[in-house]
Amino acid sequence: MSKINGIYAASMSVINDDLTLDVKKTIQHAETIIDQGCHGAAIFGSTGQAQLISISEKIDLFNHLSESKYKEKYIIGTGLNSLSETINLMSVARSLNFKKFLIMPPAFYKYSDRDVINFYTKIIDAHPECEIVLYNFEKLSGYKFNVECVKELVRLFPKQIIGVKDSSYNLFENLKIENFSVLPGSESKLLKGLELGCSGIITATCNVTSALARKVYNDFVDKREQTVNQKLCDVRSVFEKYNLISGLHAFYSKNDLIYKNILPPLSILDSNEEKELIDNLEKLNFSTKSTMAA
Repeated sequence: MSKINGIYAASMSVINDDLTLDVKKTIQHAETIIDQGCHGAAIFGSTGQAQLISISEKIDLFNHLSESKYKEKYIIGTGLNSLSETINLMSVARSLNFKKFLIMPPAFYKYSDRDVINFYTKIIDAHPECEIVLYNFEKLSGYKFNVECVKELVRLFPKQIIGVKDSSYNLFENLKIENFSVLPGSESKLLKGLELGCSGIITATCNVTSALARKVYNDFVDKREQTVNQKLCDVRSVFEKYNLISGLHAFYSKNDLIYKNILPPLSILDSNEEKELIDNLEKLNFSTKSTMAA
C-alpha cells in the first residue's frame, strides 16, 4: 500500500465552446498546477465536473493522460453512481496502468454503513490491485463516513483502502490509522491537519493556491516558521463565498476565456460576483497574473 502525502488539487476540467471536454487543455491544466507546487492532482473529482462529463470523454482523456509526464502523480476520480460503470471505467484506467482512485459513494439514495462497505467490496472484488481514496462529502453524496466505517473498510481491505478525502471535516481530527492517508478538503484545515497527523490536502482551490499550500506543507515538514498560512486561509475564504467551481472558472477566465465554459446546470459567476471575487483577492495581494506565473 502506498500512502499519499502532500498537496493535491482537485483538478479542473477545461470545456470547449460546444461543451465537449478539451482533453489536451485539461491535461495541460493538471500538469501546470503540479509545476506550480502540487505533489499531484485528482482527475475528475467534483471540481472537475465529473458527474457531468460523459464516459466516452473520460476514456478519451485517460488514453492521453497515460502519456503525461506526471502520470504517476494522478488520482483518478470515477464520478459515477453506477457500480457497474464505475468498475468498467476503472478497468479502462487499469489497462493504462493507473492504480489510485478517488471514489465517492453513490448520490441520491439513502443507505447504511453496511451498504457502503458492500459497495466498496464489489469494486475491490473486481479490481483487487486498485488503491482507493474514499471521498467523504455528505453535501454531494448524502452520506457521511464515520470513523468506525472507515476503520472497518481498512480492516477488510488494508491494501486497497489507502486514504480518505475528508470534505465533511468530521474525520480529520479523530481518525487515526497507521499508514493511512487523511486528506482534508480545504486549505484552512491544512496546518491543523498536519499537526494532528494528517497527510496533506486534496482541494478545489489548490488549482490557484498550489504554491502557497506547498510552502505551508514544506515549512511544516522542515519545521520552519509559518509565514504564508494566514494568506492561504484568507484566499480560501474568499473563494468559499461562491460556488467553488464557478469561482475557479471565473478566476482562470481572466487569462484564458475558454475557462468561462462550464457544464449546465453549473454556471459561471455573473459580472458583479466576478469583480467582487477578483477585487477581494487583490486586497490580499493575490492576483491571476501572479498565480499563473508561480
